[in-house]
Amino acid sequence: MAQGLAAGARPATCLTEVDATKGGANRIGSRPPRTRAWRDGKVVAEGFPVEEVSDHLDAGDLVWLDLCSPMKSELHIIAEELKLHSLSIEDAVSTRQRSKLDRYADYLFLNAYDVSLDMSSGELQTSELSAFITKSALVTVQDDDRFDVDALVARWDSSPDLTGNGVSFLLHGLLDLVVDNHFEAVEALDDSIEELEDLLFDERPRDPDVQRRSFELRKSLVTLRRVVLPMREVVNTLLRRDLHVVPDAMAPYFQDVYDHVLRAAEWTESLRDLVTTILETNLTIQGNRLNLIMKKLTGWAAVIAVPTAVTGFYGQNVPYPGFGREWGFVVSVLILFGTAGALWFMFKKRDWL
Repeated sequence: MAQGLAAGARPATCLTEVDATKGGANRIGSRPPRTRAWRDGKVVAEGFPVEEVSDHLDAGDLVWLDLCSPMKSELHIIAEELKLHSLSIEDAVSTRQRSKLDRYADYLFLNAYDVSLDMSSGELQTSELSAFITKSALVTVQDDDRFDVDALVARWDSSPDLTGNGVSFLLHGLLDLVVDNHFEAVEALDDSIEELEDLLFDERPRDPDVQRRSFELRKSLVTLRRVVLPMREVVNTLLRRDLHVVPDAMAPYFQDVYDHVLRAAEWTESLRDLVTTILETNLTIQGNRLNLIMKKLTGWAAVIAVPTAVTGFYGQNVPYPGFGREWGFVVSVLILFGTAGALWFMFKKRDWL
């Protein structure tokens, strides 16, 4: 299996400084593959060379192989060993595939996305993950190194009593971790939206921040929706008895994953509606604030207009009662302040000022 590996030009997104010094037959993709084999519910080998995968399969072992950023030519080596269809190989190396579960003659092909939310920017980061599901092997293919493979292995190790269920045990751990990450992203988005609500009703208007944050969160929710919604169909298809992938002992565990998928999907939909409501509320608050400002300006203009009329009247170059007299000046001042005060009191009582 190791012969004929090509050193292609695909970007080594999983390449580390240590990996750069390695090579040889045990390297497929931009980093050494991870391998593990179980027999009778126990781990019998780990980190073995890829060319020994077929030996473990012939011995009846349950095998897991993980590849990071492999090239199409490199995947064909695995394809020959596991008899994988060329279309599924094409999907595994192509980016931006939708979450799906394809059924082939002897295996299933799964495409899903792991997600994480950057709380500072509100940006949702996605990592594409593919898996070939055969009767005795699970081959995972990552597009980058953002998916936490150690967490996946730890999840498998935490349930050794389920290992006897074969590849369905490995598949459940994978889907459970992916869906849990979806759920964590939804929870983080919910917390961010609550912070946005506090920002919306801040005493000091922060309209640009609200609009920018709302746009970022809505964009992340749209991305999350495209990732989460197809997972309902994926898990529901796995639960079908005619596929013979999920034994009766594992059915409750997959049903639990399906319930989490439904909750995440429904929560995502409700948050999208909530962000839309926040945007509409922000526009309404801006309109109310503008109306309040206009009302106050109109009230003050009326208060100022009456004294202006009084002073204009007394500024006429014609004799009038009190013209040239001190008491005339006093009367005009009293009228000035009296009318302005009366208008101010009336507008204040009606909440116009």
